[in-house]
Amino acid sequence: MTQIAQLSEAEIEARFRVTGVKPVAFLLGGYAKEREPFSVQFGGAAEMFLTTPLAAQVEKGQLIFDCSGSVETNQRLLRSERNIFIGRPGGVHVQFTTGAAREVVYEGSKAFAVTLPQYVVRLQRREYFRIETPRINPLEFFGRLADGTLLKLPVHDISVSGIGVNAAVVPEGIVPGVVLANCHFSLPGDGKDLFFSATIRNVLEQESRGGNRHWRIGMQFNDLSSGDEVRIQRYIAKIERERHELS
Repeated sequence: MTQIAQLSEAEIEARFRVTGVKPVAFLLGGYAKEREPFSVQFGGAAEMFLTTPLAAQVEKGQLIFDCSGSVETNQRLLRSERNIFIGRPGGVHVQFTTGAAREVVYEGSKAFAVTLPQYVVRLQRREYFRIETPRINPLEFFGRLADGTLLKLPVHDISVSGIGVNAAVVPEGIVPGVVLANCHFSLPGDGKDLFFSATIRNVLEQESRGGNRHWRIGMQFNDLSSGDEVRIQRYIAKIERERHELS
């Protein structure tokens, strides 16, 4: 269960929601200016692809975003009545829901438009500690399946409660609920591996803007020591600090 799912509507309203047409457009317009990547889930959250907000237009009350690289995926999106956008600009979890999309032409190219959402949920850094790991020289996750098969997968994101990895194909036996008993990875500049068991929580197919498909596997740490949690917190703080210095 995500941290958002554990909060009441009143708590979300008071602590995390950005509401109003102009504030929402201003926020999303900033993400469009920076070309921040978002995933859009549709078809009852059964499908998704990566996209980029292109413009938030207050006068038209709409958000323009990039199409998928797949014609078939674009057609399925147009049939969806509810779409969920999720991103992590600057390491901050941002999420909003819209109605159906429609085709438009933006700056001479095909794009999608949706009515601006009524609100955007934006979890502050101090409330949400999952962060995407560097793509260059990524962390490597190692684990073993029950039959002894070795897993070696690049890490996409990490928090003190779990880890997300990428896979070109889903290894046989990886389904939600499966426990991997022997797992480990190392943090850059840290001389000792972190050892733990992990439970598979979700397996999601994703699509890049170029139309390439891959899988995101989310795992929950089961028995990570408090000392190792501190090491992960320090690593997250280091990545946040470095990204802030580069911005």
